[in-house]
Amino acid sequence: MAMTTNRVNEANATAEGQIPKLALDEKINSLATKYAKTIKMHGFRPGKVPISLVKKEYKDKLESEAKQELLNKFYDEALKELKVDVKDALGQPAVTKFEEKPEGIDVSLKIGLYPTFNLDKLDECVPSFEAPVISDEAVEERLSNLAKAQANLVESKKDTLENGLIADISFKGFIDGKEFEGGSAENFALEIDSKQFIPGFEEALVGMKVGKTKDVNITFPSDYAAEHLANKPVTFKVTLNAIKEREQVAIDDALAKKILGEESNLAELKEKTKEELFREAKQKLYNDDLKQEVLKNMSEKFSFDLPENIIEQEMNVLFNSDVRSLSKEEVDALSNDQEKVKEKFESFREAATLSVKVTFIIDKIAREKKVVVKDDEVMQAVYYEALVSQQNPQEVLNYYKENNLFPAVKMAMIEDKIITNLLDSKLDKK
Repeated sequence: MAMTTNRVNEANATAEGQIPKLALDEKINSLATKYAKTIKMHGFRPGKVPISLVKKEYKDKLESEAKQELLNKFYDEALKELKVDVKDALGQPAVTKFEEKPEGIDVSLKIGLYPTFNLDKLDECVPSFEAPVISDEAVEERLSNLAKAQANLVESKKDTLENGLIADISFKGFIDGKEFEGGSAENFALEIDSKQFIPGFEEALVGMKVGKTKDVNITFPSDYAAEHLANKPVTFKVTLNAIKEREQVAIDDALAKKILGEESNLAELKEKTKEELFREAKQKLYNDDLKQEVLKNMSEKFSFDLPENIIEQEMNVLFNSDVRSLSKEEVDALSNDQEKVKEKFESFREAATLSVKVTFIIDKIAREKKVVVKDDEVMQAVYYEALVSQQNPQEVLNYYKENNLFPAVKMAMIEDKIITNLLDSKLDKK
């Protein structure tokens, strides 16, 4: 195949040429011959179907497959012409022209190549910051909560429910007069004012007497995890079976032994509690304040060419995501104005470019520093998030698998691990 190639820059190349009509005809004949050996057709023995009949009956399928195979061959030859190893080519090429003519098919490709750059300025991307300081008061508060969690529940002498007490309740939930799935429980232990239930539920139980039943009329919040219940008015029929409270548990060596083991003491429990609080505060600082600054610095410190086809793929993802959030009327208006479609698509170029650039930087760091996230780590992370958001973990895992979302989760986890390592290294030098 005659072609002209051009290395535009380190990350982009083009290829133009023509797939001859003869090559297309030969490929169709070759595919038809292969099909004739296996297809079944009424009136013919297996393997005896005439080639001409195969070409007639499967014309569209044969042409489509032949064109795709020849396009793949054109791409392979373009890489050879450019002296580019296939592993250095990114994704599928953008086919900017595929025009059939009597003498053949004119083809133009935009080819993305893995950008080349070094990580010399990586340390400059990490800002200076102060390490979190854990106060003695914070340690005491956490120890108090640990002691609380270890306490046994006992019957309270109080006969009226108030904040801080534990309500042993049985309840059923009704929406539009019908009991709904997951809205009932028997002998459920609920600490009043713990904010464990939806807003308004615990407050409505304050003042109840043991053995009494009352209707609690509230509304599920708009951001409720179970979307089908969000904003729905609900009535809970609640019976207070008993009022309980926690026994007092001393914060001493005995508590330490119960939590950490027989060889432990209170001093060790305090130290480990302080370490845990430090890890939590550090991760919050990293995620809330420093991560985006590191990524921004990366995008500014490193300068290299980016593959246009990958940027346009990312623009397409952002564009489609945005369109899905529009109303039907907005979508209809947009689809009737191609200029607005182009304008909207282009509006995502800056964000897409930044995203692609940072992704390449993170990927290079991961490969050079050998930062790895295993598949089972990804599964565990998705499973945990499903539990936290009160969704069915297996259904969420299946959704991620069916929609090929695991690679994106893995990349995000690799990014988090890299950012944490970079910030930790700065912390260790202090």
